[in-house]
Amino acid sequence: MSIRMVVVGDILLDVDVTGDVRRRLPEADAPVIDDPRERLRPGGAGLAAALAAADGHDVVLVTALAADAAGSRIHDLCSEAGIKILAVPQDGTTPVKRRIIADQRPVARLDEGGCGPIEPVPPAALDAIGMADAVLVSDYGQGMTSVDNLRQALSSVIATTSTPVVWDPHPRGAAPVPGVRLATPNRAEAAAFAGQAGTGASEHAAALVDAWRARAVCVTLGSEGAVLAEGSAAPLPVPARRVGPHDTCGAGDRFAATVTASLTGTAGTEAAVKTAVEAAGDFVASGGAATFAPVPRRTRERTLVATGGCFDLLHAGHVATLQAARRLGDRLVVCLNSDDSVRRLKGEDRPLVPERDRARLLAALDCVDDVVVFDEDTPTHVLAELRPDIWVKGGDYSEDDLPESDLLATWGGRTVVVPFHDGHSTTSLIETARAIPV
Repeated sequence: MSIRMVVVGDILLDVDVTGDVRRRLPEADAPVIDDPRERLRPGGAGLAAALAAADGHDVVLVTALAADAAGSRIHDLCSEAGIKILAVPQDGTTPVKRRIIADQRPVARLDEGGCGPIEPVPPAALDAIGMADAVLVSDYGQGMTSVDNLRQALSSVIATTSTPVVWDPHPRGAAPVPGVRLATPNRAEAAAFAGQAGTGASEHAAALVDAWRARAVCVTLGSEGAVLAEGSAAPLPVPARRVGPHDTCGAGDRFAATVTASLTGTAGTEAAVKTAVEAAGDFVASGGAATFAPVPRRTRERTLVATGGCFDLLHAGHVATLQAARRLGDRLVVCLNSDDSVRRLKGEDRPLVPERDRARLLAALDCVDDVVVFDEDTPTHVLAELRPDIWVKGGDYSEDDLPESDLLATWGGRTVVVPFHDGHSTTSLIETARAIPV
């Protein structure tokens, strides 16, 4: 179900810097990153908005935006993701957070930029908040939640409508306005806000329900799930499934966007939190923010196409399939099996080409717009995030043979099988190479 969601909060420009790690510094235990590559995405409230837009919702982002190059880049990224920005003028420079990632793990972060005073929110943004089906306040401590006329507008929505207002707080931000449907601090934030040393998340959640006069408070606990306190009832633990040691960047935004959308339906708060905990776990398992492609689910003007595979030893058959897939729409995303996934599917002697190089080769093709690496045996979680209009497979399949077809149908997508190109396969290339005398 598509809803009108307004996301209010502070925006950042997130930059992931990745590359090949083949050696370490001789003078320190630190990786040397060769051929560094940058991947940009909206950060802070922008990531929450992009996730909601990828779910197929009509998203308006109300945020302070500085007039600089990073601010312009954020505006472009959000527009490409199908997000309408209603910007509040702001002095200072746009915050940029640059993560250095080696061997798929963050090893350092470089922060720059600083926000200045924020002007009052313009009438168009206030009107959007009043007409929303749901409002998510995504506070990243840059001052947006302290703007007086914004807080007044949120209080009015709470007092005069049934629109759910969800508040994802920050230690440097303002307290939630009284009466929010749900506040979602993480463990450390809840402890700081509650000021109760030596007590646990359940006690913090219950204390914050009273302190903030919130209808409910959910303390998120990462891999342990969450604790929900609602009204005077005893706090309820909500467990999460284990997803292993993955990059958790963006999990909180995934949780917040999902729980906000869920509260617009008939589900109660407990059911919405359980759905959001599961969605956050799936998001982390699929690679988190580092692999999320902020692409709109679909618009009247653009058709999103996705395809997937191992693409070990890229050959002419692969290229023909990718070109055929790109001709079906306006944007092509390739879902690429990680090295671990390929080993499980093909055997311990595969892949011959590591995932970083496979991704670089694919991204260099004119017909490919984005590459997303996934670690599971099938791209189910990635497809659920991308929600493409068309899923393309090459070979002698029929649509009924492909398990992805049922998933695509849940949001109105379809599966297309393009012809298989005889005489081109990675396995045959490997066998031919092994047969050549040395």
